Amino acid sequence: MSIDALLRVGLLVVAAKLSEGVLGRIGLSAIVAYTLAGVLLGPATGIVEPTDDLQVFLSVGVSVFFFLIGLDELDLPGFKATIRGPYFVAATVSVAISVLVSLVVTSDLFGLEFALGLAFDEALAVAGILSLSSLGLAVKVLADLGILKKLIGLRIFTTVIIAEVLALLLVGVTIGEAVHETSIRGVLQLLGQIIGFAVVTWFLSTKVLPVAIAFLQRWLHVSELSFGLLIGSLFVVVAGAERIGLHGSLGALLFGAAHSGLPHRMRRDIMPGIRSIADGLFVPLLFASAGLYLDLSFTALPAATIIAVAAVPIGGKFAGALIGTYLARLDTPVVLAVGLMAKGVAEIALLLVLLETGMITREVFSLLAFIMFGYILVMPSVIGLATRRAKDPERATPPSAVPPSFARHAMKGVLVGSIMDRTRAYPAPELSVRDFLNEWTVPNQSDYLVVEDDAAVGVVSLARLHRLDERSQADTPLRDLLRRNVPRAWPDEPVDDVLERMTDHSLGVIPIIERDTDRFLGSVASHDVLDLVVLMHEIEGEAQRLAAEKDPAEG
Repeated sequence: MSIDALLRVGLLVVAAKLSEGVLGRIGLSAIVAYTLAGVLLGPATGIVEPTDDLQVFLSVGVSVFFFLIGLDELDLPGFKATIRGPYFVAATVSVAISVLVSLVVTSDLFGLEFALGLAFDEALAVAGILSLSSLGLAVKVLADLGILKKLIGLRIFTTVIIAEVLALLLVGVTIGEAVHETSIRGVLQLLGQIIGFAVVTWFLSTKVLPVAIAFLQRWLHVSELSFGLLIGSLFVVVAGAERIGLHGSLGALLFGAAHSGLPHRMRRDIMPGIRSIADGLFVPLLFASAGLYLDLSFTALPAATIIAVAAVPIGGKFAGALIGTYLARLDTPVVLAVGLMAKGVAEIALLLVLLETGMITREVFSLLAFIMFGYILVMPSVIGLATRRAKDPERATPPSAVPPSFARHAMKGVLVGSIMDRTRAYPAPELSVRDFLNEWTVPNQSDYLVVEDDAAVGVVSLARLHRLDERSQADTPLRDLLRRNVPRAWPDEPVDDVLERMTDHSLGVIPIIERDTDRFLGSVASHDVLDLVVLMHEIEGEAQRLAAEKDPAEG
């Protein structure tokens, strides 16, 4: 690697961080600042030009960025827990309609003169990017507005996370298809490779690497050992993905998603180092490098094409989101639809991947990147306006389960002991199924803890009980239908760790045990977390009402 390459990297990083500080004073996003720094050093002045040496750093930046997307935003356990609920229906319909509408202007399927006319796999990849929702942007906007911890914040969060997972999977498949033959056999081979790679990555990331890190930390006193092992494993996974014909960004995304359930303690040890190297070097370099390719070459495209690509997908995305929320019969459909419009950051990185793989030209990249900047600049204000004007109904339908990633963002520092129910009564294992169904079931709860002699002996599921024929329900005790050896939790654990454990084991309730004595203390159910979210909403609403009553009195 030449000295000139290091000079280019240094100039891009310094300019990007300085731009972040200067432009942040007028409210511009860091991503916009990084990209403008690249434009300034590249197309505007010609000081820095894309080179092969720079491409190496860019590839590392892409890997780190998509690892963080998978780690922070791709909540697959939460996604799985919502599959049969109305929020999944709303998000799926939204993505499907948005993709179909976007294909009108990206492909040549409809023979329209103003369309980009890309080949089908390329058009589908671009359509997927245009249909993507950004959880990171949504979380930032909701947090800035002070509504992330309210029920409406949870509802938007849940809808966006499902839509993001669906769109990312679609884009990942289409990027992988670019290196395979476009046929049924090629698509099946690609899907098989993705599934196999995901299973192996998931096993190594959740079963092998955390155990190895914990073991080595006990025996080796090495500074930043866990950070080094994780970053090194990331690059090995990226190289493995490339070796089997997948794009490295997909490998990084899957590796990050596999680690989204890292225990709080291990996340606390690892994340500061990853955040520092990402925010200080690779993310600024990634988006500054994107600025090197950004120019006005797209103006050579027909005006009708530019207008269509800018207007039709956004209209299709909003219409799809609105139709999806109405079909799912969710409350405040307009607010949820506007929440699904949050996008712009991951999309630019994905467009850079498409440019790198030759799936789109520089002209198309520049046009779509400018559109994404429009989303980044405008949508926070639009989402804020929609949420401020909307009133969440008192009986709004909450998600059936709280995504673990929501707890990481909105319930940071909340421990299990603070929401644990110590007074709840529990059925005994000798109780008959019929008596249990008649006397113990409550709304919005599907799993129930069974206790005998002040000890949790297992969990019964309503789905399993209802499969028993009515004649047998009177004579069958709960003991015969127990799910035994369920995981347990401790009162000093963070809520997000426990939610992750419950989701991994498909449980709606978990026993809480005293750490030193193994004494049964109580339980936490999924609806306890929902109740906490609703309670925080009600407390804030009451505080605002009292403040409003107090101000006129003082005046």
